[in-house]
Amino acid sequence: MQLDYGCDFGETIEALTITFSALLQELRSNIDYNRQVLESSLRANPGVAYQKVNEITRFVGSRYYLNLQIHFPDHRRVSVIDSYGTENLGIIFDKHRKRFPIERETIKQKALEMFPASKADDAYMYEGKEGVRITFAEGRLEILPGSIHLWCNVEKDGVKEFVDWLFENVYNFSNPH
Repeated sequence: MQLDYGCDFGETIEALTITFSALLQELRSNIDYNRQVLESSLRANPGVAYQKVNEITRFVGSRYYLNLQIHFPDHRRVSVIDSYGTENLGIIFDKHRKRFPIERETIKQKALEMFPASKADDAYMYEGKEGVRITFAEGRLEILPGSIHLWCNVEKDGVKEFVDWLFENVYNFSNPH
């Protein structure tokens, strides 16, 4: 079965800005739009469903010059279509970026403000790189200068809002092309 992206590929995209919340909404919309294809693929072969959901994810990310990924650290989660786009996401803005445009401490302070029971630590501090890991009971966020990896349910209180803040303040997310 063929995926349908429900949009006009001929549209011209000038300057783009998007929040994490809006990106998630668009991803979920595309997943819902292709639910029948995904369900059919799951019945036939879970590996094909995995490929299909990643095709959708790549498409949504490409509209904003992002590498958007859904990870399945527990392979059994592939069969739970309702979880697609709600957990274990990776967003790569610029894989070569090594330094944050703001102080790491600012990121950690904002995380602790939004997630009081969390722990915020420096991470991936080697070869001139920097990063921050936010750990809470239900998962973690790995924040790097050019990417963010959400190893949790993004519907958790405050996660979307925090990542929206990162999109604006750390990733200065607008389309440079």
